[in-house]
Amino acid sequence: MHIEQLRDICLGKKNVTETFPFDNDTLVFKVANKAFALTSISKPGSVNLKCNPERAIELRQQYEAVQPGYHMNKKHWNTVYFNLDLSDKEIIDLIQHSYLCVVQGLPAAQRNQLLSDI
Repeated sequence: MHIEQLRDICLGKKNVTETFPFDNDTLVFKVANKAFALTSISKPGSVNLKCNPERAIELRQQYEAVQPGYHMNKKHWNTVYFNLDLSDKEIIDLIQHSYLCVVQGLPAAQRNQLLSDI
């Protein structure tokens, strides 16, 4: 996976925006103004993704490419490294899981509107 693929996948989801809220290097993808994916423009070899805590632990035990979220709450975030032992399809699935984790935490009306097309 490379950064343009990541960008296309994230922006292809409903109500997603891309921002640089921290600096000119950290690209953040948000759904309903809540982050679900973060990556570095200058070092685009990984992405931080939200994950439910139980699954986060399982993924870290199963894959070298999945580590506790760098500069994030390690209970809810993983850093996923590209081109290790996860296929692009598996990374795409984790991006979808991250997106859905955030959507599930939204108020019901907003959540239902976003989930209506998934």
